[in-house]
Amino acid sequence: MRLRRVCWTRAAVVRAGMVLLGLAGLIALGSVGRNLAARGQEPGAADETVFEARRLRLVAAEIEPRGVNHPAVLRAMRTVPRHRFVPESLRPLAYEDQPLPIGAGQTISQPSLVAMMTAAVRPKPTFRVLEVGTGSGYQAAVLSRCVAEVDSIEVVSELGRRAEATLRALGYRNVRVHIGDGFDGWPERAPYDAVVLTAAPKRVPKPLLDQLRVGGRLVAPVGRGVQDLIVITKTPQGLVTESLAAVRFVPMTGKAEADR
Repeated sequence: MRLRRVCWTRAAVVRAGMVLLGLAGLIALGSVGRNLAARGQEPGAADETVFEARRLRLVAAEIEPRGVNHPAVLRAMRTVPRHRFVPESLRPLAYEDQPLPIGAGQTISQPSLVAMMTAAVRPKPTFRVLEVGTGSGYQAAVLSRCVAEVDSIEVVSELGRRAEATLRALGYRNVRVHIGDGFDGWPERAPYDAVVLTAAPKRVPKPLLDQLRVGGRLVAPVGRGVQDLIVITKTPQGLVTESLAAVRFVPMTGKAEADR
C-alpha cells in the first residue's frame, strides 16, 4: 500500500480533528463521561452490538475518507473494541474520533490517527513490531491484528500493568508488554520490522533506529508543542524521512527528556 502524503497546517489540523486537545479539553471530556454515567447511561449496560455499529460507522466516516485503505488495518479498526481500553465513564465517547484521557496524564489517541500510524508501517502478517508507549494498549491491539508479534514498552508502570491485563483479558496473545524506559528499545528482542512511538521525543532515539531492520519503517511524532508525525525508512543507503501530519502527543519522558 502506498500511504498518501499529508501536509497539514495548524489550522488544518484543528479542522480535521487531529490531536490538539489541551488540558481544559481533557477535563471537559471527563466531565461529560461523569454526566453520562450520572444520568444512568452506564457504559456497561450498552449492548456490544451498539458498540460494533458505532465502530463500523467511525471507520466509514472518519478513517476511510482520510486515505487509509490497508485491508488489515481497516479490519482491525472495525473489530478492536476501543471502548474496552478507555475508562468506563468515557465508554459512550469511545467511537468519537477524538483522544480521551486514560489516567496518569496520558491519553488514548483518536482512532483515525491510530489507523494512519498503523498503515504507515505497511504491516505484513510476518512482521515483528516494537511499540514505545503502551498507554491503554489500544494501539498495540490494533497492530496485533495486522502483524505476527508486538512488543510494547510503557514507562508508567500503572498504565503498563493495566494495559497488559486488558490485552490478556481480550485474548491478544501476540502482544508482550514490558515496563521500562522505551528510549533504549528492547535490544534482546531486536531487530524489528517496524517501530511505532506513541509519545513524542525531541528527536528519534538512536537505539530505536539501530533496532530497525533494513527495509523497516519507524513512525513517530517528533518535537515539542505541535509535532511532526514522521516516517523513517531504513534503506541500505541510509535513512529516508517523510512527513505525514502535524499532531500533538504527550512528550516522551525518561531518557528522552535529557537527549539533546
